[in-house]
Amino acid sequence: QVQLVESGGGLVQAGGSLRLSCAVSGSIPSINVMGWYRQAPGKQRELVADITTGGWTNYGDSVKGRFTISRDSVKKMVYLQMNSLKFEDTAVYYCNVHDYYTNYRSGSWGQGTQVTVSS
Repeated sequence: QVQLVESGGGLVQAGGSLRLSCAVSGSIPSINVMGWYRQAPGKQRELVADITTGGWTNYGDSVKGRFTISRDSVKKMVYLQMNSLKFEDTAVYYCNVHDYYTNYRSGSWGQGTQVTVSS
């Protein structure tokens, strides 16, 4: 009964910024990982960034130095600040939450939000 709802996507020019938000409701593991994944047309879903309950972060190589993930565990929110956007960042961005001792494939997903970067 876990629900995740993404928001904040849109159309931006290369070099611009967007901030994505994900609201989580329902019961989730006390020790967990919240993350963002993306899927472009014709491509597999890939990790963008994730963050543990303790604040440890992990970023995909292509977004390191440009994107920042953060969370508010009290509000059960996770955010993704995206700067210096590139055309290659165009994708549907999905929010995910899973048990710390498993992986994202065992977690819950949101419906996704479209990010389009013009070039």
